[in-house]
Amino acid sequence: MAKLFGYTGQVKRRTFIASGAAALATACRRSSRPNVVVVLTDDQRWDCLSAAGHPFLKTPHLDRIGAEGVRFANAFATTSLCSPSRASMLSGLYAHTHGVLDNFTEFPSAIPSYPQRLKEAGYRTAYIGKWHMGEDNDAPRPGFDYWASHRGQGKYYDTEFNINGKRQVLEGYYTSRVTDVAVDWLKQARNPFLLVVGHKAPHGVWIPEKKYEHVFDQVEIRKPATAAGSPDKPEWMRLRIPTWHGIDGPLYGTNDYATFVRTYHATICSVDDSVGEIYETLRASGELDNTLFVFASDNGFLLGEHGAIDKRVMYEESIRIPMLVRYPELIPEPRVVREMVLNVDLAPTIVDISNAAPLGRVHGRSWKNLVRGDAAGWRRSWYYEYNYEKEFPYTPNVRGVRTEEWKYMHSPTAPGKPDSGKAELYHLAEDPHETRNLIDDPAAQTTLAELRAELLRLQRETGALPDRMPENPVIGMELPEESIR
Repeated sequence: MAKLFGYTGQVKRRTFIASGAAALATACRRSSRPNVVVVLTDDQRWDCLSAAGHPFLKTPHLDRIGAEGVRFANAFATTSLCSPSRASMLSGLYAHTHGVLDNFTEFPSAIPSYPQRLKEAGYRTAYIGKWHMGEDNDAPRPGFDYWASHRGQGKYYDTEFNINGKRQVLEGYYTSRVTDVAVDWLKQARNPFLLVVGHKAPHGVWIPEKKYEHVFDQVEIRKPATAAGSPDKPEWMRLRIPTWHGIDGPLYGTNDYATFVRTYHATICSVDDSVGEIYETLRASGELDNTLFVFASDNGFLLGEHGAIDKRVMYEESIRIPMLVRYPELIPEPRVVREMVLNVDLAPTIVDISNAAPLGRVHGRSWKNLVRGDAAGWRRSWYYEYNYEKEFPYTPNVRGVRTEEWKYMHSPTAPGKPDSGKAELYHLAEDPHETRNLIDDPAAQTTLAELRAELLRLQRETGALPDRMPENPVIGMELPEESIR
């Protein structure tokens, strides 16, 4: 038996029992307090993985995370906008509760977050990369022992970072340099540790890494079948087609749809490389299997579907996100989970698996049992919200409910007042691309009434009422101010 502990000589019984107990205690500590690595991209659609069936984008390192763990086939952002979604991931709360309703608001320090809970539990914590809550503030945030981030969006090349209070330009390509810093930190990290890596990619305006500048030049790019829009959608959708958020707009300065699409996908190639490097660093240190490894995006992105680009709206391309998880202790056999998980589920899951103190009352729930195959009582519907932003006046307020088969959404102007345009109802089970708005279909009126009632129930359940929305939003055509694009 002594061989199990790496010793082949004679040992006294008391010594053997003590060493065995110590080894067992160490194993229990490792099991109950895994390391945590979260890699987050910006604006990456759920289908931008080769594992999800993408026709030309190859993501072998990302695919490996799901192939050795879980790929969530139906993961969503409850607000499809960078800062609100990131705040929801940190807190487990909807935007109307945590208060980060736009891309210019700080994450409130009084609201508990999973990094704070893990730090309190003895984790060494680090945030490296794009934070994007508080446009002009790069100061270290609560909950992290190590901080390397920057103001606003950052640049694809030569971004100035604030590293633990000292600013310096990290020369070179953003994704590569953030990965360098993350790998260096991992090599000296003490267990248990939390590392959160925030990539800029694939946020526009897109500049691929030089080795990937022409990787998709030979790929034929066609506009989506829904690119022309549809007369049964609200009028504001037609009005935004020639704007900054429309397919007939400047397309982030490219003025060319094929270039727009190719460069978006090319930036993800570097993200895949980054995930591969982090994976190999964990493997080389012997910590890979003792690490909860999560990959996700803050929101999706439309690439011309419904005549639109950007996110914010409640169409599938906007709200669906990739989410991959690897942790053999919890997920010994790879699987695809098809139940609907949300960005608000990330924080309660991490504190649950890490045995840290609970966050308190949150809107999300842990998917710890779900990935084990226990879907009993899991959600069948969820609430979506987006608030109009005067800086990007192309999308009105959006409120909606999505179930496993249906979606209802509308654009209120103020409580009790008429909507900004026609509401929308889609039978996703038969119409996954949302091409037929059934809002006026007599055969769908019973379902419509049920979904409106469910939306109201979810708003009450999540504390979204009274609904404090921006009133009487006006759709605009002007370009956004350059520094916030």
